[in-house]
Amino acid sequence: MSEQNDPQQQPEGPGPWVKQLMIWGGIFLALLLVVSLFGNAGSTPGTTIRYSDFRNSVASGEVAEVQLGDELITGRLRNGEAFATVPVPNDVEITRLLEQNNVQFTGKQKEQPNMLLYILLNSLPFILILGIAFFALRQMQKGGGGGAMGFGKSKAKLLTERSGRVTFDDVAGIDEAREELQEIVEFLRDPQRFSKLGGQIPKGALLVGSPGTGKTLLARAIAGEAGVPFFTISGSDFVEMFVGVGASRVRDMFEQAKKNAPCIVFIDEIDAVGRSRGHGLGNSNDEREQTLNQLLVEMDGFEANEGIIIIAATNRPDVLDPALLRPGRFDRQVVVPIPDIDGREKILSVHMKKVPLAPDVNPRVIARGTPGFSGADLANLVNEAALLAARRNKRLVAMQEFEDAKDKVMMGAERKSMVMTEDEKKMTAYHEAGHAIVSVHEAASDPIHKATIIPRGRALGMVMRLPERDSYSYHRDKMHANLSVSMGGRVAEEIIFGHDKVSSGASSDIQYATDLARNMVTRWGMSEKLGPLQYEASQDGYLGMGQTMRTMASDETNKMIDAEIKSLVEGAHKRATDILKTHEDELHLLAQALLEYETLSGEEISQLLKDGKIDRPDAPRGPVIARPVHGSAIPKCGKRFGDAPEKGGDEAPQGA
Repeated sequence: MSEQNDPQQQPEGPGPWVKQLMIWGGIFLALLLVVSLFGNAGSTPGTTIRYSDFRNSVASGEVAEVQLGDELITGRLRNGEAFATVPVPNDVEITRLLEQNNVQFTGKQKEQPNMLLYILLNSLPFILILGIAFFALRQMQKGGGGGAMGFGKSKAKLLTERSGRVTFDDVAGIDEAREELQEIVEFLRDPQRFSKLGGQIPKGALLVGSPGTGKTLLARAIAGEAGVPFFTISGSDFVEMFVGVGASRVRDMFEQAKKNAPCIVFIDEIDAVGRSRGHGLGNSNDEREQTLNQLLVEMDGFEANEGIIIIAATNRPDVLDPALLRPGRFDRQVVVPIPDIDGREKILSVHMKKVPLAPDVNPRVIARGTPGFSGADLANLVNEAALLAARRNKRLVAMQEFEDAKDKVMMGAERKSMVMTEDEKKMTAYHEAGHAIVSVHEAASDPIHKATIIPRGRALGMVMRLPERDSYSYHRDKMHANLSVSMGGRVAEEIIFGHDKVSSGASSDIQYATDLARNMVTRWGMSEKLGPLQYEASQDGYLGMGQTMRTMASDETNKMIDAEIKSLVEGAHKRATDILKTHEDELHLLAQALLEYETLSGEEISQLLKDGKIDRPDAPRGPVIARPVHGSAIPKCGKRFGDAPEKGGDEAPQGA
């Protein structure tokens, strides 16, 4: 679409409702003008004076002539100036006074009321009411064109190149979904190639995926590639407080689409209007259902809508009505998944084109360290890195900015200003060291990415593990390893500080371990005693944001389930205890290193456990110690760590 040929490029005149408002405003002003003219028709020019002043002027001989009326006395002074005054009732002396002073006077006939003005003033309110009613009725009948009463007018917008053209070259990391939609674009460009073999253009495509995976971006790419009119609307735009408005908007939208066929209509978040029917508790006239019924009819009813392709996006396909998903309406369901490592690398490369990069930036390394990131997450990561570089007054965005931005996105922002006591910092270091040491010695555990005792978000510290590759299923040995690693922090506190000094910092670890053990027993059949049976029915939605409920089972079975869950968690606690007691020297070594450096990468932890030292000259400060440390046995940077610190501790921190 060129700028010369695009009618939407040039600003149009005022909308129809503005024109109507101007017309009625003009009529109202004309009526006011008529009333003003008639109202002033009978008025006499001249200065209004008090009646006493009038008598004094007559007595002093200043008055030349007078017209006497029942309600008004008018006249002219000898100097030619006109005047008017209101007479005092029953003043019979005025005529004698006029005769004595040789003033010419005449009577004045009583003025008859202006009937036209009288009728106009009394009928004006009714005329205004009728005019407003007529205006509103016309707007409702024709849909209003966006007017004040145009509820039934569709809110679909025609997307043009000035809105920012996006092509399939801007869509990366979701190649399969892109290929599915490219076929629709090719059909619109060259329908003969498909129709000569008996193929028919798909009537609709439903984009399904988690938030941020690029569903709307794919739709915009279709608009940029197809070269046909592209209408876009949100599912919530159909829903209104007035009954029948949604169905009216659906009809109007398809009428606009028919006028511009062949074209594409994109409905974003269609689950707002396409939810399954029959949940209205007997209310057969539910507004959402009526809107959905009209949408179903327009998509594949008696009247064919040739050349109109419907593309919709949702992250809740499980709640959509089955009639909406059948072939003939949405012929294709295109799944837009979370990108894998190759997809993440391509997405990062697309977003990095807009950022000046330092030579050390490697998109592959960043992609490996961001498993589970969607396209929107990766775009946010690149933006955060650019913002960090700007705050640091750098001309190029280096790998360090990407690493810091990744840590901020994944673990939360650092709270370096948080004040921690020496005991809290020490317990946090041993807690995180416990997680890390168990993870190192559990063969099935994921490698450590980073360990830190700098508070991030709501945690006082954390150990971040990242898988070497994207995983789509988990094995039993990895689940047992994850159970042991989750218990590592609590076990380290017990070994170093004693049973009575453990903190509540392991609450999230215990919750994770319990939930994992419960799923292993009740859903994944990983219990030797209970066997491969499902004891909890899953009611998860597409994104897993649902709930599970325990199926009907005997009291004895429920007791066995609880016993197996307890056995798995306690077994993990025992394995973590065995590992940390066997490698207690490594626990002290790593905890002291965390107290010294506060943040260690996975490579530095491996080097420390292998060589007993870290070749790093810096020792950045994190949370402020509330009181000075006296006699610290922590060695300096770059040196081999010595003896273990004394066991024991005072207060346990919250949320370590």
